Amino acid sequence: MVTARAGARAADTVPPGLPGLEVRYSRVLTDACGAQWHYLDNLPDLADAADEALEGTVLAVHGNPTWSYLWRRLVAAGAEAGWRVVAVDQLEMGLSQRAADPADRYRTLPERVADLAAFTDALGLTGPVVTLGHDWGGVVSLGWAVDHPDRLAGVALLNTAVHQPDDVPLPAPLRLALAGPVLPLGTRSTRAFLETTLALARPALPAHVADAYRLPYRRADERAGIEGFVADIPAGREHPSRPELDRIAAGVAALKVPALMLWGPHDPIFSDRYLDDLVHRLPHAHVHRFADAGHLVAEDADWVGPVTGWLRTTVEPSGPAGPSAGPSAGPQPPFVPLWAALDARAADAAPAVLDLSAAEGSVARSVTWRALHRQVLRVAAGLHAIGVRRGDRVSLLVEPGPTLTALVYACLRIGAVVVVADAGLGVRGMTRAQRGAWPQFVVAQRKGLAAARTLGWPGVRISADALSPAVRRALGVEHELVDVARAGQGTDLPPEPGPLDEAAVLFTSGSTGPAKGVVYTHAQLSALRDVLAAHLDVGAGTGLVTGFAPFALLGPALGTRSVTPVMDVSRPRTLTARAVADAVRAADGDMVFLSPAAILNVVDTAGELDAADRDALARVRTFLSTGAPIGADLLAAAARLMPRATAHTPYGMTECLLVTDITGDGVRDAAAEPDDGVCVGVPLPGVEVLVSALDAGGAATGEPGRAPGVLGEVLVRAPHLKQRYDRLWLTDRAAERDTPPGRWHRTGDVGHLDDAGRLWIEGRLAHVLTTADGPLAPVGPEQHAERVAQVRRAAVVGVGPAGVQHAVAVVETLPATRRPGLAPARLAAAVRGACPVPLVAVLVAPRMPTDVRHNSKIDRARLAAWADGILTGGRVGAP
Repeated sequence: MVTARAGARAADTVPPGLPGLEVRYSRVLTDACGAQWHYLDNLPDLADAADEALEGTVLAVHGNPTWSYLWRRLVAAGAEAGWRVVAVDQLEMGLSQRAADPADRYRTLPERVADLAAFTDALGLTGPVVTLGHDWGGVVSLGWAVDHPDRLAGVALLNTAVHQPDDVPLPAPLRLALAGPVLPLGTRSTRAFLETTLALARPALPAHVADAYRLPYRRADERAGIEGFVADIPAGREHPSRPELDRIAAGVAALKVPALMLWGPHDPIFSDRYLDDLVHRLPHAHVHRFADAGHLVAEDADWVGPVTGWLRTTVEPSGPAGPSAGPSAGPQPPFVPLWAALDARAADAAPAVLDLSAAEGSVARSVTWRALHRQVLRVAAGLHAIGVRRGDRVSLLVEPGPTLTALVYACLRIGAVVVVADAGLGVRGMTRAQRGAWPQFVVAQRKGLAAARTLGWPGVRISADALSPAVRRALGVEHELVDVARAGQGTDLPPEPGPLDEAAVLFTSGSTGPAKGVVYTHAQLSALRDVLAAHLDVGAGTGLVTGFAPFALLGPALGTRSVTPVMDVSRPRTLTARAVADAVRAADGDMVFLSPAAILNVVDTAGELDAADRDALARVRTFLSTGAPIGADLLAAAARLMPRATAHTPYGMTECLLVTDITGDGVRDAAAEPDDGVCVGVPLPGVEVLVSALDAGGAATGEPGRAPGVLGEVLVRAPHLKQRYDRLWLTDRAAERDTPPGRWHRTGDVGHLDDAGRLWIEGRLAHVLTTADGPLAPVGPEQHAERVAQVRRAAVVGVGPAGVQHAVAVVETLPATRRPGLAPARLAAAVRGACPVPLVAVLVAPRMPTDVRHNSKIDRARLAAWADGILTGGRVGAP
């Protein structure tokens, strides 16, 4: 512990004029050993509050090379939430005491943890205390938390780490900073380390804010603490601070108090690797990754509201040392695992999965139930043998077919969590998904392995293809699936996972922003299987043909044979009518499940069918389309290809894959109704739907209800509703805002219920126009515009300020226009005449921008920005 000495620079308070920080919060304290500390304290704001109104104290600890200024927003906001906030400058940092000789030995991690304890003792800090830390301040704050369980009420963290794996090198910037003469040169002699850190802000810091961060570090002798902090990074097991780091890491894993982690994924130092480690140590923590934030997440994101909200809703009800709320302990419905039907048919020699991609001539490769069951057990045991454990995440980058099917059920059987992010998300979307989910293992074919290697995706790599030794080394492959399966031959399996264990992370399409990971438990996936089987009468005799991957993988769970047509699953429009006919023949299929974009191309390529193809399609008894609404005309065209089939267009989303359903006849009946939107039918058995009315500003603030004709946000409840979003706690909170008791989800879709209880979808909440006459959902006007003969698709978007927006129609024409921009006068007049709302402009686009998965959900936000640019004199290009 440092003591004050002659020549040491004393602690000081902040000067006036620092942006966002009031001088009255700045204080100096001397601890029992004479060390002088600067800290920020909002106690003046709490002076008039009664003792019982004070909920506790947030002890905030900065990292390197910042100082307590990092916490200024929380200091100012804490009192309103009933919390005292104490933000300390660590010794040798910020405005706290500096040693007399800058060349003195640097302070080690155990000393810094002891320093913080001396500070809180001098402050007289009693419980309840919530620690808050960033960067290496996170480690120090957690050291205090581990050592003071009697006072601890919770822990909160921004980008930090408590463990450095022995087999993983330090992040490159830290290795550079620690390299020989670079250490003093980059950290103390110059401001390189300081300036590099400040440059990590996203967006760049305002100049006056950056200057405030520089304030305590203007001279080289003032930066000795920065050098010491870097030197104290435990880069290896022999480092003197490594035992303390390991002690803290172990102690953190034993904490049961509420925990919060707010993370910036664009951090070259504390990557998602360290977040994943913390999540495993604190599995009950609320975690939110701010998609665009980086290392300085406290500057990049709106984090103060989430912290005070967490304090109110999670910490205060628990009290000191109280555990976070866990899963409900109430009675659970009967649980039948997904692999039960596979086990039941373990001796069956009938086909289970057919692989058309490996067809020889016109004959598909068939895998029997017996062979599939045997392979699932072998792969499951083999995965366990190489270290895959319950709760470990396994990303599967394998084309649909028998191999992917065996992998999915093998992972589920041993309790591993399957991560599914389809290639349709594109390179950027896939990279975001892989780093966000942070799988421990990746099973991929050659193309996926190359992407994982090139783009630095996490996880031990397992090749689903046989590779030469040279290629294995080049791609960083540690195992081949064939060897994994061989290792599992005759090996016992671990105990089965339970219904509340996590089973899968499925990614959304990204049609309204970055794709989100959606976590499902085993119970929820089993409930999905059950509702699908009961509603569509799927059983052992069913032949399932599906171009929609999530449902293709349910084939074995349903006890039915399944086949995926020859297509690029990341591009649904590559599916042809002949490919569907081939798949129906191969599987003796009587149920076909396709996405709207796939159906569009199937209808467009129907002319390629011969008599045998049409005969095959005539055997289909059930036809389904899901993923996006499908128009009556397209549905009728598809029905003509499968004349004996009952057409269904279920409505759902990744968060709840089946919500409502409507048949082809129901669609035709609804077309005669005056309602705006797409009728998606009535809720399935066990599913509930409510609508929360929109206010004048387009926000869903109404009490959720079932009153007919009310435009609002759609809420759903079902046994197969997701468990949560993955590491997106704030998104979860928004989806659960002001919902009735029970597990409800705000879908982000807008629509209304009619007198018959049918749901009509009218667009996305984010796409609602806020006009002077009130909120306007886009789908209704779009449907009217699409009645114009020359219009293939239409999107109605808003331009202008919120509250007084004007409607603009953007149309895709038949034939497609070559020049985007203002529509020809005759077309514009026809669209205006068809639309029930006034349009300030009609624009034409060669092709609508759509989501990458379904190729059918129009990106109205992108079109709105494009339209606004054109109408304000900007460059006219394709949207």
